[in-house]
Amino acid sequence: MEGLKFVLVFVLLALASSFASAFDPSPLQDFCVAVDETDGVFVNGKFCKDPKDVTEKDFFSSGLNIPGDTSGRVGSNVTAVNIEKIPGLNTLGISFARIDFAPYGLNPPHTHPRATEIIVVVEGTLYVGFVTSNLANGDNRLITKALKPGDVFVFPIGLIHFQFNVGKTKALAFAGLSSQNPGVITIANAVFGSDPPINPDVLAKAFQLDKKVVDYLQKAF
Repeated sequence: MEGLKFVLVFVLLALASSFASAFDPSPLQDFCVAVDETDGVFVNGKFCKDPKDVTEKDFFSSGLNIPGDTSGRVGSNVTAVNIEKIPGLNTLGISFARIDFAPYGLNPPHTHPRATEIIVVVEGTLYVGFVTSNLANGDNRLITKALKPGDVFVFPIGLIHFQFNVGKTKALAFAGLSSQNPGVITIANAVFGSDPPINPDVLAKAFQLDKKVVDYLQKAF
């Protein structure tokens, strides 16, 4: 079983790397290891460390063998491996994540504004899906699939998607994303938990809800 996990992870990385350069800037050198600068200059990504100062630590991270805490209210935990964990990912257009699920745990509807995501299930059974954008005819089509160990699924860039553990036991998946910094917008948190809050009248009209329901949801988030 452990051997299968590692094979699946390496296959996932290979697949993710094939589309990684489509959205992040293509590197103009062998690498551009990120380094923090605080001089008030903003760049699209991170400043590059002097290549002569680069070491193997800039391309390494550990700990993905450790399960994430799934005791929260949605029963899932995402352990991201992005540029904040591996500075050497700067300009390379790829990142990685481990997703742990408690029984019936949910990775709630969310989007990655800068990345396509490809996921492989290692343990358990996940019900996954995404919703297409608003087309000319008002279509918001839901595309779903039940995934078992070894199954792979792709969530196109920017589209709302989710993963739900439909089993009575824990589940585990790994994901590759086509950006060093994919970003994440969890829909419910963003809409009902923004700071400062969105005017309840706006949400009541948008969702066709009683304002008292909106007030309740905003307090919940």
